[in-house]
This record gives sequence, C-alpha cells and structure tokens, in this order.
Amino acid sequence: MWKFLVAAIVFLAVGGSAHAASAVNKDAETRTLIVTEGGGKTELALAGGETVEFCPSGCFVTLPNGDLEALTGSETIEISGGVARIK
Repeated sequence: MWKFLVAAIVFLAVGGSAHAASAVNKDAETRTLIVTEGGGKTELALAGGETVEFCPSGCFVTLPNGDLEALTGSETIEISGGVARIK
C-alpha cells in the first residue's frame, strides 16, 4: 500500500512539471512575452539564450509581434530573429 502511495505522489510530481509551456529565446537581445493567466497579466522578459517554463495549466500569450495565442501548457515558444514560433 505504501509503495503505491509513494509511486502515485512521485508520478504526480513529475507529471505536473512536464505540462508547463516553455519559451526559448535564441536571440542575443532580450525579448518580452505578455502572459495572461487566471485573469492577471505579467511580462515575461527572456534574456538572450534564456529558457523558462511557465503556464502550467493553460494561458494566453502575447508574442513580440502582438499576436495573441492560447496555450494549453505543453507547447514550446521559440524566439529567433525577433519572430516567435509555437512548437
């Protein structure tokens, strides 16, 4: 019984972190995404070469060009040449 409980907790802990969206800035300069999650907006500044995880349970993201995209939490946003692509 205890082994099952420990295995379930480990599975949930590992599984929870695997469902966050991530953003990768391949540019040398800082790029900013605006993240709307739970009714609040925050600016997410990514330095050149930085990778961050965010949006674990879905959100909206305003990309550097002004486009608004809905994320479920499993996507990767890749910024290169000032252009963001969702993978």
